[in-house]
Amino acid sequence: MNEKNENLPDPQKIEKEIEEFLNKRFGGTVKIISPSILPKNAAIKGTDSPSEKSEFINFDIKPTELVSYLDQYIIRQYRAKSVLSTKICTHFNRIKHLEENTGIQAGITGSIKSNILMLGPTGVGKTYLIKLIAKKIGVPFVKADATKFSETGYVGGDVEDIIRDLVKEANDDIELAQYGIVYIDEIDKIAASQNFRGADVSRTGVQRALLKPMEETDIDLKVPHDPISMIQELENYHKTGKRSKRRINTANILFIVSGAFGDLAQIVSKRISKQSIGFGSTISTAKDESDILKHLKAEDLVEFGFESEFIGRLPVRCVLEKLSENDLYDILRMPNNPVILGKRLDFKAYGIDIVFTDDSLKLLAARAFHENTGARGLVSAVEDVLISFEEHLPSSDIKRLTVTQKLVENPAEYLEKILCAHEKTDSSEYSVSCRTSYYQKNKNHGTKADWSKFYENDYNWDEIHRLATENEKQYIAEYVSKNWKNLSIRHGLTLSQYRCTLVAEYFCTHVTELGNAIQQIKSYYESIKKIEVDFYKNYDLNIVLEEDAVDFLIEKLIHNQISSMEISAKIYNDFYNGLNLIRDKSAKNRFFLSRKSLLEPENFLNDLIKKEISS
Repeated sequence: MNEKNENLPDPQKIEKEIEEFLNKRFGGTVKIISPSILPKNAAIKGTDSPSEKSEFINFDIKPTELVSYLDQYIIRQYRAKSVLSTKICTHFNRIKHLEENTGIQAGITGSIKSNILMLGPTGVGKTYLIKLIAKKIGVPFVKADATKFSETGYVGGDVEDIIRDLVKEANDDIELAQYGIVYIDEIDKIAASQNFRGADVSRTGVQRALLKPMEETDIDLKVPHDPISMIQELENYHKTGKRSKRRINTANILFIVSGAFGDLAQIVSKRISKQSIGFGSTISTAKDESDILKHLKAEDLVEFGFESEFIGRLPVRCVLEKLSENDLYDILRMPNNPVILGKRLDFKAYGIDIVFTDDSLKLLAARAFHENTGARGLVSAVEDVLISFEEHLPSSDIKRLTVTQKLVENPAEYLEKILCAHEKTDSSEYSVSCRTSYYQKNKNHGTKADWSKFYENDYNWDEIHRLATENEKQYIAEYVSKNWKNLSIRHGLTLSQYRCTLVAEYFCTHVTELGNAIQQIKSYYESIKKIEVDFYKNYDLNIVLEEDAVDFLIEKLIHNQISSMEISAKIYNDFYNGLNLIRDKSAKNRFFLSRKSLLEPENFLNDLIKKEISS
């Protein structure tokens, strides 16, 4: 026994060797923190002991709620949103149910996970959908391309690496990672080539390697020759004196795979045509690939190049539709559209407010549609138009930019005009050159003085920006009003008609998503209502701010005209003495303050004194 102990490696010696390796590899920037200096009751994160099982599953989202959430971000794709929301909600609610009922009824032998296969052309929102869902339900999420994997033992990434990445995404919390979502894109790229003869190892091998993780298996998180794994093993050994295996079970990890499946529609169409031959048959009249793929069967995927065992692990399938030009326009009009929000943020970084007119969005959508890359084309269309403005405007004194149809049609000329207009009183060499260049190109408009008059009448920049901003606010207010019920429930704030306008006001003056704008209005509301509580606590006076008064104060907070502390101080200065006098004389201690009373405190108090004391 002693001989065995003598043969065991000295932990301190191992630690020293690892430190030398890290110093050589990272130049002293990475250090080992010995477990001996940690608190004695500090738990080592990532152990898989049943006694340390965390009860984090608190999932109570219903499918219709998730669909409603996705509707704020995704245009069309009604079937896909319905299928994904239903199966994902059922998956996690089922896990919650099993966690709460650990008796005999908890387990079902041979239970099959609802792994999902998504089919659709590029740019229709497959990845965006899954990211939104993962963000909403709050579980770890990782994405990978199928092309980066290879069968274990061949050159390329191990398919188990994505499970290890899921643990990293969960901050090394194995228990949390076991309820994550793995999304694999370009899954069609690992289908065996239909024109290839013999075993297509590089593709079918990846399919076989994915079989067990997609169903249920234990994956070892320790990777050979990984210094981090060695350090974690050393820490665990110092802590417990035992060598433990860190593993993750994939039983509850949901796998979602997607791909464009370019030639799959032809396979389905060919099968349908064969079945349609004969008396009483119906010929398929599908208009596009998405209509054809709605008739998809497992045999079509097998013919495409997938093994039947792999397809069997993907029982749920949904087809996403190709986006039309009008769909792309609707995407740009959505409040939470990342293309427009991202561009607003880009210019806001230089202190420039940018707004898009409706006709400019229609033209941008038309250009994106002709690129035939779905919603991805929107980014290219917007960038192509605005890149020169993003380069030059930060060096000018321009703080507002309105993207109009004229700007989209001829960005270079529009940029020159707007720079000249804002610099026409500047005597700098750049401004003189700008004005001279534009004048030479527009001699047909007469003398320089005549051109200036023409230019100012034809391009009233401030008025154009004001009208575009008002139109945008009106559109957002109408959108919130149309969806007020769902938004009110989701954010816990009653959205009256006027509050819809306040949300639009905040959204259009701050670069943020619509949900964040509503949350900020709610925060303002709560801070104002807190003034009532503080007033009673500090002065024993029960004031109630009516809804129109609260909305009036929220509007002031949106435009930074006053702070909540200043509001409290002003209410005290304007009302305390008068309300205190009325309380002493009439024993009344509850007072309602309206918007009008905040604007005219003296008149309000005089009327109240006459009513409560004189009578």
